[in-house]
Amino acid sequence: MAKNNRKVILTCAVTGSVHTPSMSEYLPITPSQIVDSAVEAAQAGASILHLHARNGMDGKPSGDPAIYRQICSAVAGRTNAIINITTGGSTHMTIEERLAFPLQAKPEMCSLNMGSMNFSIHPVAEKITNWRYEWEKQKVNDMKEVVFKNTFADIEYILRNLGEGGTRFELECYDVGHLYNLAYFVDREIIKPPIFIQAIFGILGGIGPDPENLLFMRSTADRLFGRDTYQFSVLAAGRHQMSLLTMGAILGANIRVGLEDNLYIGPGIKATSNAEQVRKIRNILAELSLEIATPTETREILQLKGAEKVNFA
Repeated sequence: MAKNNRKVILTCAVTGSVHTPSMSEYLPITPSQIVDSAVEAAQAGASILHLHARNGMDGKPSGDPAIYRQICSAVAGRTNAIINITTGGSTHMTIEERLAFPLQAKPEMCSLNMGSMNFSIHPVAEKITNWRYEWEKQKVNDMKEVVFKNTFADIEYILRNLGEGGTRFELECYDVGHLYNLAYFVDREIIKPPIFIQAIFGILGGIGPDPENLLFMRSTADRLFGRDTYQFSVLAAGRHQMSLLTMGAILGANIRVGLEDNLYIGPGIKATSNAEQVRKIRNILAELSLEIATPTETREILQLKGAEKVNFA
């Protein structure tokens, strides 16, 4: 059971690179939309904002540092939430494209995928008949032929280059093997506590969204790292989001919501904003007598370097 005095870290993944504009009219795609949506999510209670960039003309995922800088500097000027930049980018990006902005900005946090995998939502393409932009259908269909590459060399390159600037990581584990990959780096002291594990359920190519799998991932992490050395967070894709997050919270986990992970707020009902999902899970947590961590408390829990040591200018 969760400790009564603990604070839950609430992350919001604002736009991602997987969902496309045709899938939801509420998905933020322009820099100003991403900024406004992120700030609203922070005001609703998210202490960490996980950010991707998109081309504002057509919503295509982008690694352009100029777009990232525009987004991050604006968000940082309007909220004290922790800005967490992706290093995953998109399955179609090279490692150089994925790191172009993080290496310049040296943010407090970055995401880090802990292994190569099949990662796809190509079955979604079968359900869409009208696409807003030409790139969308091909991008989604092509996912079934693309491996999301995160080799040991890639991971070590990211850790050593960003870690030297004091960046800490949201360590994304899509399957139990990724926990063992993480243990490899922990054993060699390339990753040091406190460890922030983001366990991800329900992505095609990763571990499924079954309650038993959440227990398995949690117990495996306990065995590999020891409960006192890491923070466990739960992310569930699509319709499994709220139910699995609730179970995770009861088990002592932190949580992540956002339109990157799920476009809906309920069965058949699209979420109109990231903040709507934040408010929903926050209400659930309140019913469980759980409090969310503020940005200041989250920085203390994860031992982050502080916003004043980031270069978003």
